[in-house]
Amino acid sequence: MSNPKAVKILVLSANPVNTDQLRLNAEVRDIKEALDRVKYRDRVELLHEGAVRIDDLSLAILKHEPDIVHFSGHGTGKPGLVLEDDNGKAQLVSTDALSRLFKWGKSTVKCVFLNACFSKNQANAIHQHIDCVIGMNQSINDHVAIKFAAKFYQALVDGESFRSAYEYACTALDLSGGKESSIPELLNRIEESDPLALAMIERSQTPQSQPAEPSSILHAQQSQSVGNISVNGSNIPLNIIQSGGNVSLTQTNTQTSGDHTDLKTALDALVKLKKAVLATDALSAFSKKDTESKIDMLREELQKSQPDKGFVNEVVEALKQGLNGVVTLASAVNKVATLIAKAWENVA
Repeated sequence: MSNPKAVKILVLSANPVNTDQLRLNAEVRDIKEALDRVKYRDRVELLHEGAVRIDDLSLAILKHEPDIVHFSGHGTGKPGLVLEDDNGKAQLVSTDALSRLFKWGKSTVKCVFLNACFSKNQANAIHQHIDCVIGMNQSINDHVAIKFAAKFYQALVDGESFRSAYEYACTALDLSGGKESSIPELLNRIEESDPLALAMIERSQTPQSQPAEPSSILHAQQSQSVGNISVNGSNIPLNIIQSGGNVSLTQTNTQTSGDHTDLKTALDALVKLKKAVLATDALSAFSKKDTESKIDMLREELQKSQPDKGFVNEVVEALKQGLNGVVTLASAVNKVATLIAKAWENVA
């Protein structure tokens, strides 16, 4: 059974029949064996999808919501990465398309590992949206690439930071007597003190409920800040603006600005929209999942202290287009768009 709090590593591999054959199954096996030897093995889930086609990329990320996406296959430098077409032959996915994919998937993906030759260009493009990316600056031996990946994940899941895990894997290559440790390149904006594995472990061990402090929020299902409110003279993050939460406040004088009220109403409307999307028969299963993902991305962005207005507007427009043919859902999206626009006006 899947552990919903586990760190998810999604391995996507492609080795078209008309390209040099790589040891892709061996790579997955070696990563699994490396993870089996670490102390936090129960906190990580290794997922694998092979013979990946271009259409499979976004669907795999949508379905699994991974923390780490690992691509194993062939790279071509600036043109892009090599996937498979419906006949199992090579099909190129461009660097721009990959960058756009991970801009869309950045709400869940924290690290992308491109274990493919000449993948540095794609790594640079993806790093615009993803904090930690690894790419190869030249061709790399199949055996070396597999060893580097296994050692990287072993250290990462054992509690090391991204930087430290990368250095550990490079050192493992040096100790083997090779000179390939300069080929993998790490692009990283994540703090050294915030290793992914330990952060996830800490989250999974957090009690489901904690006693509330006096004059504070008594009930809140999640904690994501959108602003501040004043409760008994103290500023408290507006964590209550999380759709679906039950909130009780002890207060003498509570005020919220108009933009917070509009955002809260928009978030509540998004929860209702998500339920309506899941209940409708007018959308295919894929369209439902795609729409649900967009709604979740929009909610997450709106709950930030300083939402990216451009990104929010882009997601809203994507929702409008996707639900244009379903009258009731289109109306709900338009209501959300109106509330968000009103909130922007209040803070202008």
